Amino acid sequence: MIEAIPEVVKIKTEFYNELGKAAPERTVFATNSSTLLPSQFAEATGRPEKFLALHFANEIWINNTAEIMKHPGTDNDVFDEVSQFAKAIGMVALPLHKEQPGYILNSLLVPLLDAAELLLSKEVADVETIDKTWMIATGAPKGPFTILDVVGITTSYNIVNAKAEATGNEEFKKLANLLKTEYIDKGKLGTATGEGFYKYPNPSFEDPDFFKN
Repeated sequence: MIEAIPEVVKIKTEFYNELGKAAPERTVFATNSSTLLPSQFAEATGRPEKFLALHFANEIWINNTAEIMKHPGTDNDVFDEVSQFAKAIGMVALPLHKEQPGYILNSLLVPLLDAAELLLSKEVADVETIDKTWMIATGAPKGPFTILDVVGITTSYNIVNAKAEATGNEEFKKLANLLKTEYIDKGKLGTATGEGFYKYPNPSFEDPDFFKN
């Protein structure tokens, strides 16, 4: 069973409390959480030895990575079994032997996305200029805000808001408020709703010079 519900600790904990009662004892539970650790929910599952993280990249049909991350109580046989399962469904299995918030992918990606959003929140530059800078300077096919539209602005808000509450950082509080009032409250959730930081479909994205001129 692979769980992929909102990045909110309370919601996930309540979900696992109920699921653990309903699922057969043999069932292996895997969280697809983007940034939270499996050890945060292991006891709530009622089967910590059969619980771990299995994280897929966005646009999985193109970016077929599967990060498999155990917590200290995960049975090694379960870890190996899930790694084999990932390969069997056509994924590139990427084992992590130690817990790391954000795994490998999001440990690299989230700081980029945070930095881009904070530049916007501080009114340093607009969305397109920030994306253009990243894409031209690094050769990346997508800018951070294009990526955020794919990830979903609700997910981004949940992550930023959790950081704001945990740290009391005023910049993260301001950013969380911006994401909520200017995007989420207006139904601009990303590609899923046809509009986020950009509108979709956007034929300009097919123009190789869109982010260059």
